[in-house]
Amino acid sequence: MDLDTSIAYLKGVGPNRAKVFESKGLFTVEDLLYTMPFRYEDRSNLKPISQLAPGETATLVGEVRSAGSFGSRSSRARIFEVRVRDASGATMAAKWFRGDYLQRIFEPGQVVALYGKIEWNRYENGVEILHPEYEILSADDEQAALHLGRITPIYRAVGKINTRALRGLIGRALETAAFPEDPLPEAIRRRMALPERARALWDAHFPPEGTDLRLLAACRTPAQFRLIMEEFFFLECGLALKRRKARAAPGIAFELNDRARDRIKRILPFKPTNAQKRALGEIAQDMAKPTPMNRLLQGDVGSGKTIVAVQAAVIALESGYQVALMAPTEILAQQHYYNLRKLLEPAGYVVAGLTGSFAKSAKTKLKRLIASGLAHVVVGTHALISKDVDFHKLGLIVIDEQHRFGVLQRLELLRKGLHPDVLVMTATPIPRTLSLTLYGELDVSVIDELPPGRTPIVTRARDYDHVERVYSFVAQQVGEGRQAYVVCPLVEESESKTAKAATETWRQLSEEVFPELKVGLLHGRMTPSDKEAAMESFQSGETQVLVSTTVVEVGVDVPNASVMVIEHAENFGLAQLHQLRGRVGRGAAQSYCILLTGGAGEAARERIAAMERTQDGFEIADIDLQLRGPGEFFGVKQSGLPEFRVANLVRDREALEIARNEATAFVETPPSREELEKLVSYIRDRWQRRYGLVQVG
Repeated sequence: MDLDTSIAYLKGVGPNRAKVFESKGLFTVEDLLYTMPFRYEDRSNLKPISQLAPGETATLVGEVRSAGSFGSRSSRARIFEVRVRDASGATMAAKWFRGDYLQRIFEPGQVVALYGKIEWNRYENGVEILHPEYEILSADDEQAALHLGRITPIYRAVGKINTRALRGLIGRALETAAFPEDPLPEAIRRRMALPERARALWDAHFPPEGTDLRLLAACRTPAQFRLIMEEFFFLECGLALKRRKARAAPGIAFELNDRARDRIKRILPFKPTNAQKRALGEIAQDMAKPTPMNRLLQGDVGSGKTIVAVQAAVIALESGYQVALMAPTEILAQQHYYNLRKLLEPAGYVVAGLTGSFAKSAKTKLKRLIASGLAHVVVGTHALISKDVDFHKLGLIVIDEQHRFGVLQRLELLRKGLHPDVLVMTATPIPRTLSLTLYGELDVSVIDELPPGRTPIVTRARDYDHVERVYSFVAQQVGEGRQAYVVCPLVEESESKTAKAATETWRQLSEEVFPELKVGLLHGRMTPSDKEAAMESFQSGETQVLVSTTVVEVGVDVPNASVMVIEHAENFGLAQLHQLRGRVGRGAAQSYCILLTGGAGEAARERIAAMERTQDGFEIADIDLQLRGPGEFFGVKQSGLPEFRVANLVRDREALEIARNEATAFVETPPSREELEKLVSYIRDRWQRRYGLVQVG
């Protein structure tokens, strides 16, 4: 059989196990072979019981003579004990505290393998093994050599298919599968001294004798590194091919003439920073090219990305094109709508807003304006990608907080124009490793400088024993003419419960804590008009304290607000805490972020400590990636981030950089046309099926 053979046809699988595998996304023999061990045990130290010494880690094999629970002398916890006799006739006890659940697993007469640290039992004057790893063996196991007397791979169970069964199936697949020609180009394998794929898979699953366990644990054996490079190389080749295809497509060559420059100067509310000028220069250069721009604009909270996007919009507008700005939430879309109206309408541009909550009649009227070209700039949510929204002449698309949209949603908006330029903005700084993967087809501009006059935000964590002092400080700040946010915690991922908690907090603060102040309320379950009224009241200064859920996380800009109190801060992710903190510190006054915490666990304490230590969004993003891992950093399906089987974006950063350089060089200057065609064919047929991220044309 070959690597494309259905897993159901592998001996030992059958229809029932095949269904279990398929439910976990494993359909072929190749899928099974790329299911890697999550750790390894050195079971090469296989000794008879009589030769075991306290302190060593060893594997022993024997027959179960008895199994049962008994009370402990030193505690109330019961101990489950299995007595094992090996081939020499010697016996030894294996013990598990609170191990009654094992009663269903062990029974006399079984042959078992036990792996763990050997201890001395002074009461019995002999050795024992505590909490060992175990496997039930079959007396006539033809694959015994896979499980014992070697460095043994340990797999996470797939449904009810345990590590031992997986080890046997993978061993059988390696022995019987016919491997095709190695897909990794020979020149790259030779230059990097990488083993061939078949050898790498064998050695990654069943490491040869003498392999360093530390290298295995770090995924740095030659076999593991080859498989990591393979995944990254094909990912980066796919992205490089996509970039090349995009740059070859016909696009709009926008004209940056004196009239556009003059308009931009008049619209700007302040002198731009050097970082903003640099970013706009890169964007304008792209827009002048006759191919579509695909650029990511990264910048920390408050760094002035929107004003750069406005300047890009003016370039498109002055060339006679429409601009669309898509935001992930109604509140953020409304904020952009108000800001763009304030900046662009005095210059004669018509700015329209379109969200899903608009009345049908209002939507119909707006859609006519957009289709006729009378609306120059259209700001909205997912409503912009509705099938009945047509643009007259769409030239520039700006997408804010792109990671909150699916990849397909971005493509839907692109289809509204004829090869429009795309500017993706994010206030969630993305570590370089993730941006190479998430946005590998985009060119990147970074605004790494805050506007002048911003003072660092003082961030302090306080437990609820100090809550009265915290609110006294809020009252003091309001007394000095400032405003404050109080953000309520997430409740069981339920928006309705979170809204209810915010309403209760608002009632308590307005009636009991700040009865003399004007306390406002904002949450996602409110009607659009009520949300708008709440925000306008806070922006005008009428509302002094705003109680809110995380709907204020992005896009809300009130320079007079100087205090952000985040209740139960341990319930929030690090990126979210940083975004919330970014709502203050937007004026010249000293601002404060106070993290109120309850019983925080270790991970939460690490997040809180990082918040107190730094305000650098890129450093925070890096810490967040390490704490949560790449799978959770962004929702995988939502963002288009592929699920790697061997590679890991945190651990293997350097390998990704190497793979990117190799892939770019290979695509731009391939050894031969035949080699490039072979690569494109492989990515289209196999790699795209596994990751579904890059369309290769």
